[in-house]
Amino acid sequence: MVRITDKKRIWGWYFFDWASQPYNTLMLTFIFGPYFAQTATQELIAAGLSDSAAKAQAQAYWGYGLTVTGVLIACLAPVLGAVADSTGRRLPWIWFFSVLYVFGAGALWWTAPGSFSVLWALVFFGVGMIGMEFATIFTNSYLPELTQHPQERGRLSGSGWAFGYVGGVVALVVMIALFQATPSGKTMIGLDPLFGLDPATKADTRIVGPLTALWYVVFIIPFFLYVRDAKIPQPTGTVAALKDLGRTLRALPRRPSLLAYLGSSMFYRDALNGMYTFGGIYALGVLNWSIIDIGIFGILAAVSGAVFCWVGGRVDRAIGPMPVIVVCCGVLIVTACLIISLTPQSIMGIALPPGSALPDILFYVAGAMIGAAGGALQASSRNMLTLQGNPRRMTESFGLYALSGKATSFLAPALIALASDITGSQRMGITPVVGLFALGLVLLIWVKPQGDHTG
Repeated sequence: MVRITDKKRIWGWYFFDWASQPYNTLMLTFIFGPYFAQTATQELIAAGLSDSAAKAQAQAYWGYGLTVTGVLIACLAPVLGAVADSTGRRLPWIWFFSVLYVFGAGALWWTAPGSFSVLWALVFFGVGMIGMEFATIFTNSYLPELTQHPQERGRLSGSGWAFGYVGGVVALVVMIALFQATPSGKTMIGLDPLFGLDPATKADTRIVGPLTALWYVVFIIPFFLYVRDAKIPQPTGTVAALKDLGRTLRALPRRPSLLAYLGSSMFYRDALNGMYTFGGIYALGVLNWSIIDIGIFGILAAVSGAVFCWVGGRVDRAIGPMPVIVVCCGVLIVTACLIISLTPQSIMGIALPPGSALPDILFYVAGAMIGAAGGALQASSRNMLTLQGNPRRMTESFGLYALSGKATSFLAPALIALASDITGSQRMGITPVVGLFALGLVLLIWVKPQGDHTG
């Protein structure tokens, strides 16, 4: 048997981020999310709603769909993490959730206008997202095993996240260069969409689902080749795993730093996901961008994310994850306020000359800030959990981390959906993310940078 070196193992682990990132980049934020909103809006207008009401309702549908998905993930994440820790088997779970990822993404091909179903589009998208999120929980738990030097984890986490962002950029470039048609009927580089995909049926956009599925199938191979489960001395069964999980939950009040961190990250990660999830839809509805414009915006955000994940990982190694998290949350609050203030005619309530490009330019700037701060925030948050969690039950800890991220993951989509419904405005619908970031920052006051392992 060929020996798996530490370098191969690390690169295999990196490739999961490369393989899975397009679900966030292409599906959630920049291509399918806006396509869903655009198609649902057209269906609602045809049913008699006004343009602005239809846009707000479409955004609400997207939010409610993500809410249901988030609740399902929250309920199952800690249980599956505890089972994986107790049995020592994570790879079989990653295989299973990879199948869900590929099925859910690929099935979105069948969301053509005319036969479009809001329900089935959300179901297929949710199945793929569940696969992606759970596979991520299990792969994240390998981070402490990649190095014997805890101070190196921040660098590895940042580099892995940066590598994933590069994968997202490349996949997005492939999508808009070879498949996605511009209003002229040609792609961004002047080609007809590959395989004769017809823009009239939105096949050039719907191909994003099968492309994302195929991308994952190809690039997950190094992960499965080089990452192995470590043997645990005394594996136990499911019942014992659930008892261990119960003990962990009961012990949380005796781990105030871990408890505060789970609460803090619950709010700021939810706010960040809200910005990612609704960014493309916002640009489509408020600034009247096309999907190709949103794709270019996505490339800028992902490149910025890749660069600052790498930089953030080095800063994390030098001074720890806490300062990185605090600064990134502050930047994202400012960015959210900037986005909310933008309309095609004004910025922060100040009227602009007709046809001014300034709102578009500032939205591109905001995209770069979201990519930079959001990427570094997620990478350092992953590393912070390795300092706060029980080193002997790291998958369970990441399950709790997922629970904290998903226990209120319905909050940002639900609040955005509710605010959109109440105000009838996409722009005002984004305002809840500012409060969620602020709550996350406040709770960091009770988090010890090196954690507390006393329970």
